[in-house]
Amino acid sequence: MNHKILIIGAGPAGLTAAWEAEKLGIKTLVLEGDKEVGGISRTVERNGWRFDIGGHRFFTKVDEVYKIWDEILGSDDFLLRPRMSRIYYKQKFYDYPLKASNALFNLGIFEAIRCVLSYFYVRIRPPKNQDNFENWVAARFGWRLYNIFFKTYTEKVWGVDATKIGSDWASQRIKNLSLMKAILNAFQINKSGEIITTLIDKFKYPKYGPGMMWETAYKKLLDKGHEIKLNKRIVEISKEDDHYLVTTKDGEQFKADNILSSMPLAHLPKTIKPSPSKEVLNSGENLKFRDFLSVALVINEEDAFPDNWIYIHEPGVKVGRVQNYGSWSPFMVKEGKTCLGLEYFVNIGDELWSMEDEKLIALATHELEKLSLIKKDSSLEGYVVRMPKAYPVYDLNYSKNIENIADWLSKEHKGIHPIGRNGMHRYNNQDHSMMTAVKSVRNIVLNEVNDIWKINVEEDYHEEISTGRSAPVQKD
Repeated sequence: MNHKILIIGAGPAGLTAAWEAEKLGIKTLVLEGDKEVGGISRTVERNGWRFDIGGHRFFTKVDEVYKIWDEILGSDDFLLRPRMSRIYYKQKFYDYPLKASNALFNLGIFEAIRCVLSYFYVRIRPPKNQDNFENWVAARFGWRLYNIFFKTYTEKVWGVDATKIGSDWASQRIKNLSLMKAILNAFQINKSGEIITTLIDKFKYPKYGPGMMWETAYKKLLDKGHEIKLNKRIVEISKEDDHYLVTTKDGEQFKADNILSSMPLAHLPKTIKPSPSKEVLNSGENLKFRDFLSVALVINEEDAFPDNWIYIHEPGVKVGRVQNYGSWSPFMVKEGKTCLGLEYFVNIGDELWSMEDEKLIALATHELEKLSLIKKDSSLEGYVVRMPKAYPVYDLNYSKNIENIADWLSKEHKGIHPIGRNGMHRYNNQDHSMMTAVKSVRNIVLNEVNDIWKINVEEDYHEEISTGRSAPVQKD
């Protein structure tokens, strides 16, 4: 059988692609390499506890995405949750986003004045080269605030010096926020009415975690006649005369006219036959990922903090962020107890990734006690969840590598469409990943010419239509 659309990956992008194809009258085949759907947006369940991998707030500026979420889940399946997150630094909590009175009290009047003066200094003499994370953030917050609130955490996340991380990551994650906008927001002065994503104070959340969304989509798509096959890891995509032949690890083969691929863009060049040039193969090899593990510790509810998560900027511990799953949804935890998830940013094969679960649980417990986030001996049980290739790395050369691969696909493989976070090697939020899928399906079925590479690059990306497939290019 020849499929009009074959989808690689059953995460948010892949399942959204099938959802959109259904609306346009196309039945799809979805091949997922793992034993479950959802990708990094899955919800892990252990002994009745549910863990969100990385934390997923259901908030977007795009009405179309809200519509899809509401089509998949009923109104009773969603909770409207308050956003609360803080920064932990030198045994003090700082509200995030910034609240002027809180920051002033914690920093002290003299340090606060130094931070403001540092900000005005960079307004007068900004860093000349802002193509790396350090200079980009310092230009918007000043050097003192950068060193206090950004440098340590960012280097924990990526495991390299902040000058080696591209500015694109900062511009996507921090968006339009600057010190001045944060202060004006704290005093509720926002004449433009602009919604700054970093500053949202409420969000939707599925009562049983984000995996509930994609498990439901999976079941509904099966009921509608779509094929979704699990444990089907792709090992080769061969270009035939007028179609593609996709081969899985177990030797099964499938024909397709068009492929929507959310497999890592880094792996795509070496998977496609005939093989591309050495330059394209090298571009794939040079795209890097940061891996992730979470240690979940069960404690009594009254001993927990109210935040969704706390950013740990303390250099003396390895944990980068701590979630309280009970603050995301009371349905994720058990009555009278909650679960704290300590997030560690790692590389596959390094000391933490390879550490035995029992030792990781002991380390996490020790670090929470050291930070005074839990009382001594208050942890009741623990679990470890590992997630490879969680975050595409935005190093200083990533954009050029993406451009090489995207140009090759545009010229040689017009029927292969990268979508989603790993599929495009873009640090997309869930809504952006979904829109890459929606727009790609419309390009195939409706002959639209949406440039999916502009999604999450330009403010009004969902209204942009162009004729190219050019990759994002860093600006000088």
